[in-house]
Amino acid sequence: MWQIPDDEFKQRVGKVQEEVNRQGLDAVILHANESDPTNVRYLSDYWPTFETGGVVIPKEGEAILIIGPESETYARDFSKIRKIRKILEYRESAEPDYPGISLSSFEEVFDEASKRKGIKKLGIIGYSIMPVPIYEAIRKALPEAEIVRVDDILRNMRAIKSENEIALLKEAFRISEIALKEVLDEIKPGMTELEAVGIAQKSIYVNGAEYEGLPLYIFSGKRTTNAISRPTHKRFKKGELIQLGIGAKVGGYSSSVQRPICLGKMPGDVKDLVQAGLDAHKKTLELIKAGVNAGELVRKYYDFVKSLGYEKNILYGPCHGLGMMEVEPPWIELTSDYVLQENMTFQVDNFLLREDYGLRWEDGVRVTKGGIEEFSKMEQRIIEID
Repeated sequence: MWQIPDDEFKQRVGKVQEEVNRQGLDAVILHANESDPTNVRYLSDYWPTFETGGVVIPKEGEAILIIGPESETYARDFSKIRKIRKILEYRESAEPDYPGISLSSFEEVFDEASKRKGIKKLGIIGYSIMPVPIYEAIRKALPEAEIVRVDDILRNMRAIKSENEIALLKEAFRISEIALKEVLDEIKPGMTELEAVGIAQKSIYVNGAEYEGLPLYIFSGKRTTNAISRPTHKRFKKGELIQLGIGAKVGGYSSSVQRPICLGKMPGDVKDLVQAGLDAHKKTLELIKAGVNAGELVRKYYDFVKSLGYEKNILYGPCHGLGMMEVEPPWIELTSDYVLQENMTFQVDNFLLREDYGLRWEDGVRVTKGGIEEFSKMEQRIIEID
């Protein structure tokens, strides 16, 4: 079974605690939910389901995992953090009262974490996904405390991957490519988008994934203009563009392999845009290496796409961070101002669209001193299925 070893989880908590002290905080609280479990799972391997979750890390002493009223046995089975407390505000969205269940309060958890010394300055990680009821309960528990956003503590840690993290990503992409091949082997006119997604789902689970790396999607026809959407019962037709988006999650680490394909020959204008996307994709792969400024990389990417005559067809680009989420910080975009470092991992994500169709080429990579290590490169060609 592929997983992060216990010692690495302990090291992660220790590094956060070092930052808590360096930044003059008394503690940090991290938040996560089922769709974005990364902050909590990165430190504990606990993945909230139905309910939400949190971790409190004080400047000294043990970390505390915070869960909802129903998750105690689940959390004890999975969490690497052994001190676990239940708080009502972490309940599911139906908001049951849970009469008769013994629960802790934020006041009690913060008092325990600070060893009865009190918390005067608290950092929040996961601010953008923290629900209002939880924030209000924290504010009520610490009415005099200064509360600051410190998401960069974990973002900076997670940006550089360990050997174990890279191994998990490689396995996720290996499984994704198997699923991609099975879809390419079985897809045919008359099949629905959801039927094709089912082929991919069966394959990733049979071959060792714990979950999907992203909500799997396969779009066709005009719906390929959707950068984000969901598959439907629409049936495939010969000669129309189909976008495949397939990814597996292994040990908490996610992947995505995306290819535009056609059942039969691509119409000429469609093929031209698909080829331009592939050329832009390969150019992006060439530009990535340690020491490169991210913003400068994007400017070179835009210049290249402009030379092909397709600069008006870019929605965004060309890369975003990859790890526990298929999309996570840092992005590589025009406003980026940081230098790529060895063992950063990215999804090279090139999306072009016109009014009636669009396409995405997407693969995972690890930054190296001399360039990249490609996690996926299967079928980087025009794909026309007879």
